Amino acid sequence: MASKTVVDVKRLSKTYKGCVEPAVDDLSFKVFDKEIFGLLGPNGAGKTTTISTLCSLLKPSSGIIKIDGLELNHHLNRIKMLIGVISQDIALYDKLTAYENLYYFGSLYGIEKKVLAKRIYKLLDRLGLSKNIHVQVCKFSGGMKRRINLLAGLLHEPKLLLLDEPTVGVDVQTRNVIREYLTELRDHGTTMIYSSHMMEDIQLICDRVAIIDHGRLISESSPGDLIAKYSNCNSLEDVFLELTGTKLRD
Repeated sequence: MASKTVVDVKRLSKTYKGCVEPAVDDLSFKVFDKEIFGLLGPNGAGKTTTISTLCSLLKPSSGIIKIDGLELNHHLNRIKMLIGVISQDIALYDKLTAYENLYYFGSLYGIEKKVLAKRIYKLLDRLGLSKNIHVQVCKFSGGMKRRINLLAGLLHEPKLLLLDEPTVGVDVQTRNVIREYLTELRDHGTTMIYSSHMMEDIQLICDRVAIIDHGRLISESSPGDLIAKYSNCNSLEDVFLELTGTKLRD
């Protein structure tokens, strides 16, 4: 039986005002139920623009986006309850504690108080933060903030998780913990789109990968199949450089 399509993007394009070239150009891809779908590309390739259109922060210039069978243009409020967004920027209140931050974000989804409190304690414990539950976030390390930032997007138990550079600026231990947790979430039914420059992360946890450049899809397959396709490549990073070149990108 074929896997259910959770995300269906058809001919998506986005051109910013005042720009001649589109940031995303006729991009199409599908993401299936219970998979981690990697989105790779150089700086300016259109990754963040794509993520932003999927979570309705940006309005596309053209194209159709469906999430769980619902068209984004017509079912935005229902779709917002299905998705969690983890941005590359830390979206936390420094003067609030870990618990207060998560309680605030969870309350925005209308989660019942007792249920929310139970989830907060469970999530903080899972990511090794239970000892710091009542500590102000301004006193946290970068890795601790990154873990709290991740949890803030999970409180409403989304069906689809959109992650934009979730492990940027953290140590190896934190990256490993986050990778393990995302794999665990996938195994329990969460579908993910994972955008990152961390090739090792993508290669280790993604079921399929789309490589985009100049807003267009240039290759898509499993990490293993992509590596096997190019005889001179031994890693996903080698494939990435083979397809996008070695010149610096601004």
